[in-house]
Order: sequence, then structure tokens, then C-alpha cells
Amino acid sequence: MSIKVKALRDAQPEVLLDATPWEKLSGDPHTVNLNAYTSEDGSKIMGTWICTPGKWAVDYNKWEYCDFREGYCILTPDGGEPIHLKAGDIFVVEPGFKGTWEVVETVRKYFVFA
Repeated sequence: MSIKVKALRDAQPEVLLDATPWEKLSGDPHTVNLNAYTSEDGSKIMGTWICTPGKWAVDYNKWEYCDFREGYCILTPDGGEPIHLKAGDIFVVEPGFKGTWEVVETVRKYFVFA
């Protein structure tokens, strides 16, 4: 059995500016993705996401793990109550989540999409 491990301490992240596919609803949010890892088949991505204030319509078709390092945002599911998230929060967004993602204070988060 072979164990594959990829240490990312020396990774040179792929930098993507304003690559978020979501629809902007308000404000003038801008994003920076620092993608440190992408699986060979492209189905898994890991890195850092930075976003300035603004609001997006979101529709998740993948699972996402988030570790907020800075900032404050509000995720609101369609027909549901707002979820307030801030630096220090760790959470998961399941596929099928639809609603809005509002960045109130610039966010920096570690993420894993799978």
C-alpha cells in the first residue's frame, strides 16, 4: 500500500484574481485565490481565499471546508436564518446550499473543496 503525502510548506500557490464564479449582488467585492493544491483530476482544491466586502448569490455543488482567519461574513440560506461567521470559526458548506454570502469585513480563509 502506497501512502501519498504532499507537504505544502514550499508550495508556490497559483494566484487567481476575481475568479469567483458567483453572481455579485451588491458592493464591489474582489477576490484573490491562492490555490496551493489541486488534485490531478481537478476535483479537489485547497488554498487561501481573500475577499473584500460585498454580497454574492451562491449555489454550492461541492463540499467546502472553511477555516476563517480574518474578517466577518454572513451566509444566509434561501428561506433560512442568517449565519454569522468570523475569524476563528471553522465550518463546512454542504453541496446544495443556495443563498447569499455577504462579506462585511474583508475575509481571509483557508478552504478545501471536494
